[in-house]
Amino acid sequence: MGRSRRTLPEELLLLALDPTTGTTAQPQSLDLGLAGAQLVELALAGRIAPDGDRIAVVMPRPTGDPTLDSALELLRRRGSPVRAVHWIGGPRLGLRQTYLSHLERCGMVHAVAGQMCGVLPTTRYQATDTAISREIRARLDSAIRTGVPPDPRTAALAALAHAVGLGKHLYPGNEGRSSRSRLRDLIRHDPMGGLVAHAVMDVQNGVAAQPRRAAAHAAHPAQAAPGRPAAGVPMQPRRGAAMARAAAH
Repeated sequence: MGRSRRTLPEELLLLALDPTTGTTAQPQSLDLGLAGAQLVELALAGRIAPDGDRIAVVMPRPTGDPTLDSALELLRRRGSPVRAVHWIGGPRLGLRQTYLSHLERCGMVHAVAGQMCGVLPTTRYQATDTAISREIRARLDSAIRTGVPPDPRTAALAALAHAVGLGKHLYPGNEGRSSRSRLRDLIRHDPMGGLVAHAVMDVQNGVAAQPRRAAAHAAHPAQAAPGRPAAGVPMQPRRGAAMARAAAH
């Protein structure tokens, strides 16, 4: 994969970067979106493919991008297709900072050191070439404005932008409502982007963990050690301790 082309995680991060504050919009959901963007980029590169709601490795050959290849290797080690929602919901510590540091090395952003409340050190990132950010934004605007089906990369970017909640950042206020709606509708133009975007939203809504919790409860509905509540049931205060607290007051 040539480095002349920006990857989807890089584009999503540049799209989320606020040019005024130097911070990223929607930081928690953005981390999920970056993990999802890696999957779409690997699919565009022919390394993985959707298998129902799962992701299967179809070509384990490295892409030449170290961060993408790390994700590809983790998928390969699974040995069998993995549900997109479980992959995206897995631990991705430091992924956003990894991409910010990469963009800094590429000269697309520069770090600005500062302090919060005059004490805590902070780092903000300013785009060094605003033309790149404008080009990315223009692709989304064009797809929204014209209604012409976008290319798969732009469609996936739109789907991910919607999934992580960037719509209100990109098209704020009542005047941006129709643009946000059309941004959401672009999710249907790329099957892989749509699969990943829905997985990102499911993780945010807690859907990924529900089947496992429900299954565990069904398998062991009342198993608990003597004197202890079943899993998920809050412990009640012991009678003696409650009476002692009442007497103290």
